[in-house]
Amino acid sequence: MSVRTTETTATFRRPFLLAAIGDLQPAGVYRVVTDEEEIPGLSFTAFQRTATMLHLPAIGVAAATSQVVPVDPADLAAALAADARA
Repeated sequence: MSVRTTETTATFRRPFLLAAIGDLQPAGVYRVVTDEEEIPGLSFTAFQRTATMLHLPAIGVAAATSQVVPVDPADLAAALAADARA
């Protein structure tokens, strides 16, 4: 089974909160990594998301520690949409 990983960024202009994190995170640009597995047995290539992870802290922020936190993609999308509306 084939697995692929894609990396993108999520930009927050204001502090935000995600259920998976629990603490308010500062505004900034965050690295988002998504893992997907190929769906076998189809006549075309298709992938199913298996994990979405957010890297903390934001890119360019000096910190003593860093974390990779699994997040719900819908929760992340909702937080980004709320940030864009504000």
